[in-house]
Amino acid sequence: MQAGIAGLVVAYVLSQFFRAFLAVLAPVLQADLGASPGDLALASGLWFLGFAAMQIPVGEALDRIGPRWTASVLLGLGGGGGAALFAAAAAPWHVALAMTLIGIGCSPVLMASYLIFARSFSPAVFATLAGAIVGLGSLGNLLSAAPLAALVEAVGWRAALLGLAVATAGVAVLLLAVVRDPAVPPAPQGRQGSVLDLMRIGALWPVLLMMLAGYGPVAALRGLWAGPFAADLHGAGPRAIGWVTLAMGLAMVAGNFAYGAADRLFASRKGPVLAGNLLVLLALLLLAWAPRMDLWAAAALLAIAGFFGSSFPLIMAHGRAFVPAHLTGRGVTLINMFAIGGAGILQMLSRSVHATGSTPEAAYRALFLFLSATVAGGLLAYLAARDRLD
Repeated sequence: MQAGIAGLVVAYVLSQFFRAFLAVLAPVLQADLGASPGDLALASGLWFLGFAAMQIPVGEALDRIGPRWTASVLLGLGGGGGAALFAAAAAPWHVALAMTLIGIGCSPVLMASYLIFARSFSPAVFATLAGAIVGLGSLGNLLSAAPLAALVEAVGWRAALLGLAVATAGVAVLLLAVVRDPAVPPAPQGRQGSVLDLMRIGALWPVLLMMLAGYGPVAALRGLWAGPFAADLHGAGPRAIGWVTLAMGLAMVAGNFAYGAADRLFASRKGPVLAGNLLVLLALLLLAWAPRMDLWAAAALLAIAGFFGSSFPLIMAHGRAFVPAHLTGRGVTLINMFAIGGAGILQMLSRSVHATGSTPEAAYRALFLFLSATVAGGLLAYLAARDRLD
């Protein structure tokens, strides 16, 4: 079990890397392929949408087939194949297709580990374990910042992507070797149930809406807009972009660990999520108010948003508490679908919002206001949530 979890952590590092690395590659992809920020917003959004579209079938597969084959096959074919296609890209639409495939490949990794946690450990430590794996996996966020910028500068982006394709295929083989499927709990009266049963749980809906609004804005900033924002308004080059995104990535790693322990520290899941995301809202509003502030002040606000916006594991634990044990796979993937699908939709919408600005400053002000409104809407919905600690 420990070796399998370790393998899934490595796979999740790759997943986090792939969802965030376009922010650093933006300048070279624009120079070599003519990819505009809008093209990259579309490609990044398709990563999330491809990932989200797989959550329902992945949930079925996790409950019926188990995490071992589900994670290894999809990661090898989708993740490895998509990275290889990216390395050979000759036009922006090739990047979009590659990102879709990579999103499909990464779709089962985190949920496979959550299924193992839910079926093998006490519910009281689920949030801590969930936060730990997201925190450790967020090393991929860090690797996709300054280290990736240095690698691309040294060997070029195509060689870097080809290496990632080989590494991803290797990790898929590792998962097949070390992951072990946990025991499946019996269904009540032998009835398996479906995702429709979960959709009928009223207490789950405020949590789902908070997951959509809490994860998407920070994912959009770190994975897509932080790099162009630093370049367009502050004239930052690849190395400076790498350091800005690294600072936000480090804050997100720390935030995931902090939220993982928050429910036991405060005896609440709802309270820390509400308080933290209010601070995210404040940081976004300050960025909208003065988008041309000093670069490192803006980087600090991005880091604050990254830290307090990393409430994913605690929201996941909150939602999982309402899910019947025999539907755990379907439950965690449904919650994750709102997180990842929301991020994909937000990134695609952000492309249009950004395009409304008549100047770069106006464009980013509109973007930050749009993300602020999203967080505010999620907080309003979450006020109706029922706190639950299992």
